[in-house]
Amino acid sequence: MASAIISGVKNSSIGENFDIIGSEISEEVANNASQRLGINVLADNKELVKGKGIVFIATKPNSVVEVLEGIKSVLSPETLVVSIAAGVSTEKISKIIPNNRVIRIMPNTPALVKLGMFGVCKGANATDEDLELIEGMLSSIGKCITVEESQIDIVTAISGSGPAFFYQVIEDIARAGEKLGLDYEKSLTLAAQTALGSAQMVFNRGETTVQTLIDNVATKGGCTFVGICEMKDGHSDELFFNVIDKTTQKAHALGK
Repeated sequence: MASAIISGVKNSSIGENFDIIGSEISEEVANNASQRLGINVLADNKELVKGKGIVFIATKPNSVVEVLEGIKSVLSPETLVVSIAAGVSTEKISKIIPNNRVIRIMPNTPALVKLGMFGVCKGANATDEDLELIEGMLSSIGKCITVEESQIDIVTAISGSGPAFFYQVIEDIARAGEKLGLDYEKSLTLAAQTALGSAQMVFNRGETTVQTLIDNVATKGGCTFVGICEMKDGHSDELFFNVIDKTTQKAHALGK
């Protein structure tokens, strides 16, 4: 995920405004990351954070405490700390680095193609200016919404994990086409482009509801209507509720 954000920002219109440096767990991993991303990557977290204006914590959730404990002695109180770790609250982070402002974000991998989706919330010490700065950065590689921290695990389920869910739906539709006799790659192109276009139609809908968009395609008695009825008979609403609910619960548990 860190690689997606780095690549997205570097290749965006605001990339030249940021001097991006990373840190990895070993010299070998750091060198590989440096070559892949085109930035300087260290193997020393303390050296990385010295004198920096913004520090992103982009570790797995169970490593956040260890990483923060390792850098807190050299972390400037003026540094804005941004965490992308699922399930780890700003309160938990602030207990370790109480003098720093903390922003928490939930990104997703389509940031790699500048179509990322980010949920952002601020910790107790963070300012509106901090929030605006991070939103401005992230908006250069996708869309950004501000939520209450109590809602961030839902964001994790919908957009953080969501790409995998949509990939699965696209794959299932493509495989259905293949089973019915269409070449898989052609079927996959049909499914993926239709998903892309449908998403854009949702963004362009104005005052039109999503249900109206559905009804405009699924005229009663037509072939689309039959497909929608099959989805309803299969309780697709319950399926996706359960998917998001279970994922939200898991995101919440990660920070424990």
